[in-house]
Amino acid sequence: MSSVSTVSSASDIQMDYMKLLVTQLQNQNPLEPLDNNEMASQLAQFSQLEQLESMNTSFGRVLDSVQQSYASSLIGKEVSFNARAADGTMETKTGEVEEVIMGDDGDITLVVDGQNVSLGDVTAIRE
Repeated sequence: MSSVSTVSSASDIQMDYMKLLVTQLQNQNPLEPLDNNEMASQLAQFSQLEQLESMNTSFGRVLDSVQQSYASSLIGKEVSFNARAADGTMETKTGEVEEVIMGDDGDITLVVDGQNVSLGDVTAIRE
């Protein structure tokens, strides 16, 4: 049996917290009310988490753009890359980048002398 875990976004967590907070406020003991400073601090932490999540998404987009630009700059250049040989061992091959393919999943593939090569497999670049 496999377990599936889900990651909630900061806004989902914040909404769940707000529902819990409202329930706590409705059912609190009037002689021992909730601490306002603690509630405000927790809400501020959720706001910071949401901003960090947004920054992370933005940085991811910038990184994708930089990688795509870098890969495009390799067209016409000679690159060395690691490839699996027929006997299963790894060998270094060299060839000229003919094309760059941007996958739907964000993966970048170079076409080097008719062979598809992952950008991460490139070990050297020559003019």
